Amino acid sequence: MSEPQSNDAEWMSIALEEARAAAARGEVPVGAVVALDGRIIARAGNRTISDCDPSAHAEIIALREAAKAIGNYRLLGASLYVTIEPCAMCAGAIIQARIARLIYGADDPKAGAIRSCFSILDSPRLNHRVEATSGVLAAESVAVLQEFFAARR
Repeated sequence: MSEPQSNDAEWMSIALEEARAAAARGEVPVGAVVALDGRIIARAGNRTISDCDPSAHAEIIALREAAKAIGNYRLLGASLYVTIEPCAMCAGAIIQARIARLIYGADDPKAGAIRSCFSILDSPRLNHRVEATSGVLAAESVAVLQEFFAARR
């Protein structure tokens, strides 16, 4: 895990906006932003319920939109900001997209595949390495999730 960089908190705050918008739609509040060359090229929140699609996690949607925006499925040099630690499916997509940096807010002890439950990005068998930074606006990321689930209990 590496240290945060200058734009990390700013772009994570935009991912948090996406998470809040997802919560307003009744989706689990996870948000994601893809940045490349100093600008945001895609942003998304979870849409699994509204799209009736188990793969419609914020990360997957943002990666799809970013690939379309640049006309290439390989997002070389891009950074992905996510409010919570990605799951195994999303970690696999991050590798396939050739993301350079992953920055996420809160750890996910139930499904996190970066360091909590699995360490997918650290596998020596993979031909692509992703630099990961955790804990950026972690308290805010946790609060959005806690508020969402508390309102449903």
